[in-house]
Amino acid sequence: MRETPTVGRGAVPLVVRLLAPNQRPVQMTSDLAGFWQRLYPQVRKELSRRYPKHAWPEDPVA
Repeated sequence: MRETPTVGRGAVPLVVRLLAPNQRPVQMTSDLAGFWQRLYPQVRKELSRRYPKHAWPEDPVA
């Protein structure tokens, strides 16, 4: 998903909880596009160390 889902005809962005493979929340955001650009590289680095068998793409929106 590239953009945050909304309700109320696009007026209210939803808060998205991004989960690790163990189903625990890693990050919460209401700006999904901003998360992919600014925060994902750091989260990717941390999670790829903890979960090396999972795929962690450089560009997740591609």
